[in-house]
Amino acid sequence: MYKHLLIATDGSELAQRALLQGCELAKALGSKLTIITVTEPWRMTAPAEVAVVYPIEEYEIAAAENAKQILADASHIATIAGVSPDTIHVKDEFPAEGIVQTAQAQGCDLIVMASHGYRGLMELVLGSQAQRVVTMGHTSVLICR
Repeated sequence: MYKHLLIATDGSELAQRALLQGCELAKALGSKLTIITVTEPWRMTAPAEVAVVYPIEEYEIAAAENAKQILADASHIATIAGVSPDTIHVKDEFPAEGIVQTAQAQGCDLIVMASHGYRGLMELVLGSQAQRVVTMGHTSVLICR
């Protein structure tokens, strides 16, 4: 059925649930597993006032360390679940775009990710990365809660 799963994580508690479900599915299907985390561009996460106090170099170092830890934790969970994952850190990209592009480049046939369930103003301002992945890509998507 699904031969290569891509699990997207930001290290949050909700993403951990999607990670566990994706690992169980990969194990049950005997599928290849890739875990991804995406780091947004610095210019989108830091307003001009912050940029003076928090230079881009510091952001890139902190983002790389955070991504490394997220992927190490996710890989450990996958290994405990009985699957051996590949990991990918996509830098300077919006999450949905990075996930969709990676799924296509890696030949994944299922993306597994969490829905953060934003509502009201938060949904209007932030939108839903899961919704963007579903509408932008051509890969099947499993949304976990």
